[in-house]
Amino acid sequence: MTPYSALALQARCFAINQQDTNQAREKIFANIARVAGHIKGAKGFIGPSVKLVVLPEYFMTSFPFGESMTQWRKKGAIDPDGIEYQKLGEIAQQNQIYLSGNAYETDKHFPDLYFQTSFIINPSGDVVLRYRRLVSMFAPTPHDVLDKYLDIYGYEGLYPVHDCELGRLACVASEEILYPEISRCLTMYGAEVLLHSSSEVGAVELTPKDIAKRARAIENLAYVISANSAGIDDIAFPAESTDGLSKLVDFKGRVMAEAGFGESMVANAEIDIDSLRRYRNKPGMGNILSRQRNELFAPMYKQVIYPANNMLDGNKQEKAVAREHFIQTQIETISKLKASGKIK
Repeated sequence: MTPYSALALQARCFAINQQDTNQAREKIFANIARVAGHIKGAKGFIGPSVKLVVLPEYFMTSFPFGESMTQWRKKGAIDPDGIEYQKLGEIAQQNQIYLSGNAYETDKHFPDLYFQTSFIINPSGDVVLRYRRLVSMFAPTPHDVLDKYLDIYGYEGLYPVHDCELGRLACVASEEILYPEISRCLTMYGAEVLLHSSSEVGAVELTPKDIAKRARAIENLAYVISANSAGIDDIAFPAESTDGLSKLVDFKGRVMAEAGFGESMVANAEIDIDSLRRYRNKPGMGNILSRQRNELFAPMYKQVIYPANNMLDGNKQEKAVAREHFIQTQIETISKLKASGKIK
């Protein structure tokens, strides 16, 4: 396969939180247009070898800060067939790139919910992958409605991988980089490049997510392309709290390129899938994938920690919950861990 350049675009997010629904939609369109300009300029500067661009988490909307789930679904979640994806598809077509990002998205099978969704759009403008975030602190996930979700999408729907001329691409959302099981499952489905849309702390010292990016690359022999936001504006907290350190990590855990703080196209580097595949096919201590002994871990992972289906009723229908549901479920989980002796 021909090596190509990938870009983790570090872009500023402009929040829709203080807007009504109509204003929010117009701001979403403006945010998409702004990103379109960045991508066109970055590819023009870096060169035509750029075939893959990863956008930060929240690039369209920011996150539901102070809104109820009903309010956010109405103004912050987009339709899977909506005009927002059409506009993003046009960006991919015009620049002849694969474009990955993250958005809040509705689902006709779950009319009262929304899911945080990482997507990949191909150079023809078509959405070729949708990955619904599985671990979240304050948003619904497929795990919260697991039985119904599996009935509709199947287990493979939890871990989609897209096989294309750039390799086998998959998405990991935000803090999920801290959960090694997610990246491992994607790798077991064939993933070679993990696209990580994130909005995270940028610091002068290593952060948990920053360590995790390198760890996930090493243990899965995969490239990690991680795009952080360059601050979040128009929301009631310090804008630069999430900024900096977008990066590309190779399959040996080496940082190939890293952005500083502020809006940046510096995090770009060459992806060589043939090199990765040669390494995965070479016996030795470093071939971690071929040395997995999953039977040792299966019994431990059958234990329930954070309960599935906590947003379904007895008929597998989603039940209404307030945003406080998520923290309350975590509190109850901690209590159970303590009672069982797993934590002190």
